[in-house]
Amino acid sequence: MSTSYKQAATLTVGQTDYTIYPFDQLRQRFAIERLPFSLRILLENLLRHGDEIYVTDEDVEYLAGWDPLAEPSQEIAFVPSRVLLQDFTGVPAIVDLAAMRDAMVELGGSPASIDPLSPVELVIDHSVMVDHFGAADSLSRNTEIEIERNLERYKFLRWGQTAFENFRVVPPGTGIVHQVNLEYLARGVFTRQRDGEQLAYPDTLVGTDSHTTMINGLGVLGWGVGGIEAEAAMLGQPITMLIPQVVGFRLVGKLPEGATATDLVLTVTEQLRQFGVVGKFVEFFGSGLASLSLADRATIANMAPEYGATCGIFPVDAETIRYLQLTGRDEHRLQLVESYMRRLGLWHDADTPEAAYSALLTLDLSEVVPSIAGPRRPQDRIALTEAKSGFLRLLSEHNAQAQADVRVTDFDEEGGHPPSDSGAVEVSYRGETFNLEQGAVVIAAITSCTNTSNPAVLVAAGLLARNARKLGLKTKPWVKTSFAPGSKVVTDYLQRTGLMEELEALGFYLVGYGCTTCIGNSGPLAREISQAINAGHLLVTSVLSGNRNFEGRIHQDVRANYLASPPLVVAYALAGNMAVDLYNDPIGYDQGGKPVTLAAIWPDNAEIQRVMVGALDAAMFRDKYQDVYSGNETWNNLPVETGERYAWSESTYVRRPTFFERIAEKQPGVAPIQDARCLVKVGDSITTDHISPAGAIAIDSPAGRYLQAHQVAPQDFNSYGSRRGNHEVMMRGTFANVRLRNQLAPGTEGSWTRHLPSGEQLSIFDAAECYRQEQTPLIVLAGKEYGTGSSRDWAAKGPALLGVKAVLAESYERIHRSNLIGMGILPLQFVAGESADSLRLDGTEYYSIPAVAVGQDLVEVSVRREGGRTFSFSAKIRIDTPNEFSYYENGGILHFVLRRLAAG
Repeated sequence: MSTSYKQAATLTVGQTDYTIYPFDQLRQRFAIERLPFSLRILLENLLRHGDEIYVTDEDVEYLAGWDPLAEPSQEIAFVPSRVLLQDFTGVPAIVDLAAMRDAMVELGGSPASIDPLSPVELVIDHSVMVDHFGAADSLSRNTEIEIERNLERYKFLRWGQTAFENFRVVPPGTGIVHQVNLEYLARGVFTRQRDGEQLAYPDTLVGTDSHTTMINGLGVLGWGVGGIEAEAAMLGQPITMLIPQVVGFRLVGKLPEGATATDLVLTVTEQLRQFGVVGKFVEFFGSGLASLSLADRATIANMAPEYGATCGIFPVDAETIRYLQLTGRDEHRLQLVESYMRRLGLWHDADTPEAAYSALLTLDLSEVVPSIAGPRRPQDRIALTEAKSGFLRLLSEHNAQAQADVRVTDFDEEGGHPPSDSGAVEVSYRGETFNLEQGAVVIAAITSCTNTSNPAVLVAAGLLARNARKLGLKTKPWVKTSFAPGSKVVTDYLQRTGLMEELEALGFYLVGYGCTTCIGNSGPLAREISQAINAGHLLVTSVLSGNRNFEGRIHQDVRANYLASPPLVVAYALAGNMAVDLYNDPIGYDQGGKPVTLAAIWPDNAEIQRVMVGALDAAMFRDKYQDVYSGNETWNNLPVETGERYAWSESTYVRRPTFFERIAEKQPGVAPIQDARCLVKVGDSITTDHISPAGAIAIDSPAGRYLQAHQVAPQDFNSYGSRRGNHEVMMRGTFANVRLRNQLAPGTEGSWTRHLPSGEQLSIFDAAECYRQEQTPLIVLAGKEYGTGSSRDWAAKGPALLGVKAVLAESYERIHRSNLIGMGILPLQFVAGESADSLRLDGTEYYSIPAVAVGQDLVEVSVRREGGRTFSFSAKIRIDTPNEFSYYENGGILHFVLRRLAAG
């Protein structure tokens, strides 16, 4: 198969001729200008690969004549220009490639045939933890601990650098993957040599982190996929997808005084979640774009996973070129991007006609108000005016549920804090004695790619700190403060403006260049604080400038977590409690004892812009990125192993996985699932944080016991994320989230289930081991939005290793459904109007599922209760494309690729 529409043209930029694939021939039959910007990029991708077997005339014609209102049904292939990894997901990806090399040898092939065919860039940004904070040496001490903890992983990645072509690693301490991508790695237009000609085409990518979408702010099409799918893309396997619906989001007006890009993105997230955009593209346009900086756009694009879309893209325009110039891209690159985008019809300006969309939403930027989001989901926006009352309602619910001994709900909402009889616990810490109260902010973190990529909100935080410091305000002593920006450029411009000193004066010292608190690497709370929280059954809070606040993610002692702009993070650190009305209650008291409100220290927009002028320039970016792959002395001094195949050791960080052991040359085919038992039954909005191992490893957990059996002391456990290269740890930590509520073990939180039919309550891992010995297949029952959140491949790998053969849910998040298929797990969906509850499934039954076939829409699930009563119901098979079925019948996508490569 191939397409007759592939037609090359020449684009000359400076002295260089580029071969491009424009839409000239298609324009004779189709109204290309009506296609959304994102779909035009996919169309170019089809044309450029038009001589491959996976592209047909039908594919091109269907996309060129796209019907905005049609339900997605046409499958196309997408070949990204590059693959982007972060280290938590990147290490297991490279581990899998190393294991595939071993398997290839067993199948009689060459190990070198397992090698990335497109550029792969990995940024080490997820490993630094906030062990030390609030002091000038926090960065150096945290970095030292990071290297010590992760030495085995980093040595493995150094081997990967030498063993694989097209694989480069950005060392630790450089920045967060998405900000480094935005500021340096993104090309805008990709170029490469092929058969003696220089090709030019859109820069596109997939990444092993949900927030890969941040690059959409630059007009680069890309989104997050699981590590499994990314590995297949590295090895030349196109990503198959249904042509999506595209929701247009018109922005008009301008942000009002006091509103930030963070407030805007929380508003957008709320609006799009309520509308429903899972599996869809979102495209931003409208007159309001003119008032948004590239950094503002990137902030909105970053949170596409939070509003549920595959991507949230902005078109390329003059602001895009200005940003590329600011960040140090050379003049030829600027000319190439603009010339190419204009020639392909991908350039946007005031005269660009509006595209056709599947649906259209509008937001007037002038109506955005200061906001936070929480306490456990990013889409749950709360206007700042309602933050205090919202928390008090949450506190009342918490106390009722916990049946606390001390009544803590009857305090006056007019005051800033609960009275002394509210369950507060006296604490002596760092030479001070104070009461730790309900609502105490125990973590305040300026962190994550979402907001530290945006100079406006960081300058605002610095100015607010300066204003507070002038009045003598101080951070409350129980607050763990931290500052972890996404690139070294951030500290450069804050130091240049003098604002770094102001932030440090309030405890916001630099703790590392990495994700930290946003991914659960908040580090330990002080022992005195932690003991007080648990002794008083306190509902304490965290405030962070991140994008995720799911249950159990930030810290196991903190049940209420709120996303906020960097200046609001500083403000809450000063206030010290979520039960403070920042509009009316004092945020603190000046040297004379007079109350100070937030309004008194909040900087205005004009001041923020004045400070920003001259604070950043292109030389700053060039300086910080000139040696991005080789400038880290600690990294360069690590020992390097060489060889085509990795020399596996008894490491507790990196072990050869069992996925490819005894792999047969031929696909196994699809087998029925007979008399399966339910391992886990859960409700709605179960995230990959609930499923995939993340955060701290408990001493008495199966993973903790495994590490201790391998002579690893508890203080050296590190995090689950850092041990993603060891399947033994990860399978033991699957479904181990401390906030998981498995309905098979009512009244428990965490990794508990009932083994059936014995009824014995066991850890989920131990029960799975019993079922394995009994040769009993397993299923998972779930509600709506199963697998929301990060693109964690271990949320599929872990269940697969535990013996899960199928998941039956009311609906799925896109990436997780794909990952399940990628690991050979069958995703089934209840038909509309039905659920586990409506069918009265309590998880104690036997489940049998016949073998499914390609193109089959429904399957009849048979259920047998104890005692012999049986019934059945229809479930939708969520294998959406023929290619996905090929992956499933092979036992997973990597098995499919391995067999294809071995066959030549």
